[in-house]
Amino acid sequence: MRLSNKTILITGATGGYGRAITALAIQEGARVIAAGRSEEKLQALAAQHAKDSLFPLLMEVTDRQAVQQAIASLPPEWADIDGLVNNAGLALGLDPAQRCSLEQWETMVDTNIKGVLYCTHAILPGMVARGRGHIVNIGSMAGTYPYPGGNVYGATKAFVEQFSLNLRADLLGTRVRVTNVEPGLSAETDFSVVRFGGDRQKAAEVYKGTEPLLPPDIAECVVWALSLPEHVNINRIEVMPTCQATGPLAVWRE
Repeated sequence: MRLSNKTILITGATGGYGRAITALAIQEGARVIAAGRSEEKLQALAAQHAKDSLFPLLMEVTDRQAVQQAIASLPPEWADIDGLVNNAGLALGLDPAQRCSLEQWETMVDTNIKGVLYCTHAILPGMVARGRGHIVNIGSMAGTYPYPGGNVYGATKAFVEQFSLNLRADLLGTRVRVTNVEPGLSAETDFSVVRFGGDRQKAAEVYKGTEPLLPPDIAECVVWALSLPEHVNINRIEVMPTCQATGPLAVWRE
């Protein structure tokens, strides 16, 4: 099995990408610390797996003190974390910048940027001290390719991409690896439902007539990166469905 004897902490583990990554990692022999902010969802997830393969961790990634306390509370047999998957994140709204909600912007910054920072800062020193570890950040193609309405969401994912590269620069010589996984159009997650304030019909329209990526596709990318030999670092994985591609630059005409 590809991840035997590895302990992996996954944020946002109760839904979408996180749930799929959790399932595949356990299937491949890992012990998973499943972090989430809903105790009910965490317990439901824990009920689906053996007790020695999953540890539910109640944690709000946007709360620095809560992250520190949650990591410090791990039992000794779960404390040596080999892999951190910074998966928790969200997009809110699709309005142009001049009409956006500042509160939504702040929520995206708090989750997509600060959440990654808080979890990384809490776990990275232990990895360096042990001389092994792997941080996998879930970015987005939106961090590279802008689109109307992507404004702050895309900017937060651009931060994640650059933060990942700069971590690699800092960690040279430590044997701690860093990978940024950048998905394109994806379905069967709550991403678009959250973006459109719970409007499932509007969210479904995003995927009409397409064959998008699915959570197991991204889980396979993450587990593959985690399972490679320790001297191999995958810097970035940019993945889109075949129904999606980059397009020409926009030109406004009167």
